[in-house]
Amino acid sequence: MASFRSLKTTIYDKEERKQQYQSYIRGLNAYDRHKKFLNDYVSIYGKEKSTTNLKLPIKTDKDTLREGYRFVRTEEDDMDTSWEQRLVKRYYDKLFKEYCIADMSKYKTGKIGLRWRTEKEVISGKGQFICGNKHCDDKDGLASYEVNFSYIEAGESKQALVKLVTCERKEKQELEKREKEESKRKREPSSTDDDDSDDERSKAKRKKGKKVSISGDNPKTDDDDDDDNFDEYLEGMFP
Repeated sequence: MASFRSLKTTIYDKEERKQQYQSYIRGLNAYDRHKKFLNDYVSIYGKEKSTTNLKLPIKTDKDTLREGYRFVRTEEDDMDTSWEQRLVKRYYDKLFKEYCIADMSKYKTGKIGLRWRTEKEVISGKGQFICGNKHCDDKDGLASYEVNFSYIEAGESKQALVKLVTCERKEKQELEKREKEESKRKREPSSTDDDDSDDERSKAKRKKGKKVSISGDNPKTDDDDDDDNFDEYLEGMFP
């Protein structure tokens, strides 16, 4: 018969292992607990021991954030008390939701991505005192915009009014370039106008005919007057 002391030790060790196991289980997320229970079930009740190391797809915290993150959370989102939503909310609460950081790498196709700033970016001034474009670090010529951000999230069209600070230097250069080109086009006469003018002059000549005026030995026609006028016109253009 086992002594009382040894029986007490056995019970104590069993209870301690139980508490350790429960603590370990509570420390796992829902997916890891599921995998643990499934492996334990297969190892105890399975017919083949080779199936104990059942390979399941691994879902990381990053995957959870990508699936559950919302640019603007609603009251319904906060009411969800699952561990996935608690993880997402903890991450969301750490973001600074005043100015945005923009990904403009695909702006030519009409696609711009916006996200809230992290603590590191707030400290450095990125997005407020430094251009909010993630690929630009300009500090001069910044302009602040209040943007009505239209986006699609979780298969649903949404809108949010956000602030964005970007440098407007490139936009100004492009505008000035377009203005110069437009002004140049206005100054240059079109080829059609020139052709019309030539036709009108030709018609006028045909109607008038060639009248000869005698001045000494050198007769002079109206065509000669035209040549003189044209020479004066060229002299005016190219002094």
